[in-house]
Amino acid sequence: MNAMPPLEVKTTNPAVLAFVEDSRALFKPERVRWCNGSKWEYQELLKSLVDAGTAQWLNPARRPNSILVRSDPADVARVEDQTFICSLSKEDAGPTNNWADPAEMKATLTQLYDGAMAGRTMYVVPYSMGPIGSPIAGIGVMVTDSAYAVANMHIMTRVGDKVLEALGQSPDFVRGRHTVGYPLSTPSTADVPWPCDKTKYISHFPETREIWSYGSGYGGNALLGKKCHALRIASVKARDEGWMAEHMLILKLTNPEGRVKYIAAAFPSACGKTNLAMLVPTIPGWKAETIGDDICWMKFGADGRLYAINPETGFFGVAPGTSNESNLNAMKTLGANIIYSNVALTDDGDVWWEGMSEPPAHAIDWMRRSWTPASGRPAAHPNARFTAPAAQCPVIAKEWDDPAGVPIDAILFGGRRASVVPLVSEALSWRHGTFLGSIMASEKTAAAAGKVGDLRRDPMAMLPFCGYHMGDYFQHWINIGENGGGRMPKIFYVNWFRKSPEGKFLWPGYAENSRVLKWIFERCDDAAQAVETPIGRLPADGALDVAGLNISSEALSELLRVDGDGWKAELPSIREHFATFGAKLPAGLSEELAALEQRLG
Repeated sequence: MNAMPPLEVKTTNPAVLAFVEDSRALFKPERVRWCNGSKWEYQELLKSLVDAGTAQWLNPARRPNSILVRSDPADVARVEDQTFICSLSKEDAGPTNNWADPAEMKATLTQLYDGAMAGRTMYVVPYSMGPIGSPIAGIGVMVTDSAYAVANMHIMTRVGDKVLEALGQSPDFVRGRHTVGYPLSTPSTADVPWPCDKTKYISHFPETREIWSYGSGYGGNALLGKKCHALRIASVKARDEGWMAEHMLILKLTNPEGRVKYIAAAFPSACGKTNLAMLVPTIPGWKAETIGDDICWMKFGADGRLYAINPETGFFGVAPGTSNESNLNAMKTLGANIIYSNVALTDDGDVWWEGMSEPPAHAIDWMRRSWTPASGRPAAHPNARFTAPAAQCPVIAKEWDDPAGVPIDAILFGGRRASVVPLVSEALSWRHGTFLGSIMASEKTAAAAGKVGDLRRDPMAMLPFCGYHMGDYFQHWINIGENGGGRMPKIFYVNWFRKSPEGKFLWPGYAENSRVLKWIFERCDDAAQAVETPIGRLPADGALDVAGLNISSEALSELLRVDGDGWKAELPSIREHFATFGAKLPAGLSEELAALEQRLG
């Protein structure tokens, strides 16, 4: 880690220089290194991780230029209970966020930060979320003592001198501070393969566009460009400036005639988001390509339409469950130049995780223990990850890094519902679509048998990621719709997980979801038939292309049935959910709920 010499500073921006100098004085590192974003630098970072015992090289014949990292068992996931929105007013953080007084939080963290990088390198990481120079993109400068975090930022964002050039003398950048909180206070202090602290804080200061992270080296807590900047801080910036920062994939869909539509989609975890982003359509002549799998920033273009970019350059994906069957294109992306975290190591120096393939006869598990299929425990951590360059995805669209972005035609919401919610419905209006997004829910395992179980509402899949009061967030959605008028994308609600009374999935899902996308594509041109129902517009009889699909007419009928009684039974739950937001719940959503109740009769 110490082998990397400091490079010359490539900026005279006084705000950047002051931020870095203040951080240096606070953290007291042994050295400061400005990251230039070069390939050489990335390779040096990997080497430093291997030299420190944090990582090991995988078999180059199987996974060229790839490493396996194993974290401390106490540092394996986002720490949502220690994630804070430190807005000036508690009310602005709202009921769904942990709030802390910004002055008090900064006092607490300043004490923890004091000398926290002793004996270490402080890396300065200038990064761009989105194509450098794009009017939709945003810039951040992050300091960290984690080479693992810097290497991941190299894959996930655009890092280096070009970012500083684009920033020029502007003070408009997100300031990120991160330390693992494990100083090498004396020359005799022994380092460890995965330094971290039991105390952890992920704190966001929305008004000053700052992120202060302490104690964790795990990706979601340490890659400050990801959820911290791209969603929590960006959502506030978007509210203030009249655009949208959303937890959505972006997909390019081309029909057999060569016409293109761009679709954004928000799903809670475990609802097939990455699978949809890398879909292989089963309908002849249709083509799907990936723009992004996780985050979508949208601004109005000169023509009044919403244009989106994927602000990331990589995929930070959950490995367990990813396979050739569930997501062939993801697996094809993972051949080389990957950082694997907390997966198992096979005896021939390759990686393995649950759901990937038949288990190996023997492996080393994520905690460095000998493992066999008879061990009775997972070989990979359930939240094991891969960090992969997006450019390696075989179906990445040519315009995925176009600075102008792509015009969004449709927005999808969805959750995991065994009953009530049909396969697909089209919102009656933008406001009705906002209502559908605001009540998005997935059933917990209680619903596994097909009964209506415990619902977890996750509005727009933004519950852990909205940087301000969600009542105001809903109002922002309504405002955006009013600003865009008739040029706004159509909104749809999908549910791949509806079950029969016997508890069997009615829809095959995965690649067959392209059939639903075809109907959505055609609805955007008013070319597919729909029927008006109390909950929205559903495919008319015969409008959904099921040619060649082995599905019974009874199953199809059930998938597209409007369960009026089920919706009526859910109204009290929706009211209870809306009550969470108090006086800040937009009147427009209360009106949509009342209208739904009236339509249900």
